[in-house]
Amino acid sequence: MLVVSNILSIHSGPHDSAAAVFQGYELKAAVHQERLSRVKCDGGFPDRAIENVLKIAGFKPEDIDVVVLSRGSYPTVYFNYGWFDRLRFAVQRKKGRRRHKSLSSHMWKNGTAKAEDVFLKPVFCKENGFRHDVKLFFSNHHMAHALSALFYLPGENVLAYTSDGGGDGVYYSARLLQGSDQFTCLFGDDKDFLGQGKTNSLALAYGYATQAIGFRINRHEGKLTGLAAYGKPSLFEQMSAHFSVSDTGEVASDFSNNKAMKQAIFEMAKAASREDVAASVQELLEVYTLASIKKIMAHHNVERLALAGGAFANVRLNKLVCEETGIKDIFIAPAMGDDGLVIGGALEYLMRQDGEKAFFANRRKLENVYLGEEFDAEAEQLFMQDDRLEKIAGDPAETAAELIAKDYIGAIYTGRMEFGPRALGARSIIASPKDDGINKTLNKRLQRTEFMPFAPYVLEEDADQVFEITDANRYACRFMTITTRVNPEWADKIAAVVHVDGTARPQIVNDRDNPLYSTILRHFKQKTGLPVLVNTSFNAHEEPIICKPVECLRALLDGRVDFVVIESGVFQRKQ
Repeated sequence: MLVVSNILSIHSGPHDSAAAVFQGYELKAAVHQERLSRVKCDGGFPDRAIENVLKIAGFKPEDIDVVVLSRGSYPTVYFNYGWFDRLRFAVQRKKGRRRHKSLSSHMWKNGTAKAEDVFLKPVFCKENGFRHDVKLFFSNHHMAHALSALFYLPGENVLAYTSDGGGDGVYYSARLLQGSDQFTCLFGDDKDFLGQGKTNSLALAYGYATQAIGFRINRHEGKLTGLAAYGKPSLFEQMSAHFSVSDTGEVASDFSNNKAMKQAIFEMAKAASREDVAASVQELLEVYTLASIKKIMAHHNVERLALAGGAFANVRLNKLVCEETGIKDIFIAPAMGDDGLVIGGALEYLMRQDGEKAFFANRRKLENVYLGEEFDAEAEQLFMQDDRLEKIAGDPAETAAELIAKDYIGAIYTGRMEFGPRALGARSIIASPKDDGINKTLNKRLQRTEFMPFAPYVLEEDADQVFEITDANRYACRFMTITTRVNPEWADKIAAVVHVDGTARPQIVNDRDNPLYSTILRHFKQKTGLPVLVNTSFNAHEEPIICKPVECLRALLDGRVDFVVIESGVFQRKQ
């Protein structure tokens, strides 16, 4: 009989810190630190997220049986430093400075591959209120990425492939699930943890190109994905000359270190427009990622792909991989970045606890990512009591659809907050797709600079009619992690959601997961004949997605949107 443990999973890193709670294999809650701190891509120890997920799950710290930790960045008080360093850090703490250090780096410095050798469990448990007998489990970065996708992709013969800007000294991993429970790692595990690291990250190359044209690494890579369609890959040959793929599918480069890679990309970027830089590094990412996966598939029976890691935030890459490999099914972890480590880390612990056979027998499809806190009652009370607002009479979904049909821009604030980088209908801005001018208008109101159109959402029954939905990409389209071609007869009718390359990034929705969201679209379709609506994240420039009702209220009062629809009604500013 399987043990049902209460598991708290934590990622404490330089960016995208998060926490999650599992009860056995049931994912109870997951929250980004940024949503609570209101600092975009916030890193450090996710104390607020920990408190929040425990609250959502109905647990106290002493209820937790297992704490899963990524080997990220933690307060130095948790490490076994010598007396002099401990004294120095204590003085800094008294001055209000709580220093963080990389756990992986501390392990390397001490020559151990076991985090337990350098992590002070008694201090950690006492500071955070955990029982002294709580189990600590330290997850492997790329195993956690892999399992965050693999666990939620049922079926046999799956390649779990990860690619990112680095974690635990590794940039890629490939793991095979053959049959239903034969699991092997081809590359990217801990065997080289203490060895000489490689310089081969395509994701880092993409990040350096992002920096080279004036944007921020680990934040604005999506802008390059949009820009790429406007440029020519004039630098691709120069970039490509530094990379190769082995017969086993491992990516290599001739750069001596990451600094050398960065300098080379910055130098190349001086000779091209930012559009051409974007197109060049996009092609680099696509060509070598696809080559790596295809080399692996040439040696193994692969029918399905499970993808995770920051590189697969690139929706255009995901489309190419899906189409060019001919696989039956693809699933990209919705929280594909380091925030998703809290999902995969807990799953890695469960695999170790229960064994691979039992673990894989528990795989299931992911229904939704509404894993944060729900504030419906608080939102209604706040909106009703504010004399600067008025409630519009009528059914909330029908009223919202009518306003959108009249070209008003609204926001939906309902149910539990999404986990992952995408707004998927719980904290979304919604608008009509008929005029591509809405992109400029809305970006101005939100003070954003974007180069891709907003994404559409579409009902299950209409998805195939509007977009090139296949058996392979259908599941991924539920989470807006892949682009598809827009069917030609619809491209001009929904111009606001179609990119210059003829693609869109749809979210397929149903009535089960978010009835208000789908019903608004149903009414809009009845009124206009258009089967999609614009969906973009409910946030202003460089802010995290809206979390609490007061943030939603502020956005409405500031004129970011014309109205907000919640479960109990539609509210607008008084005229």
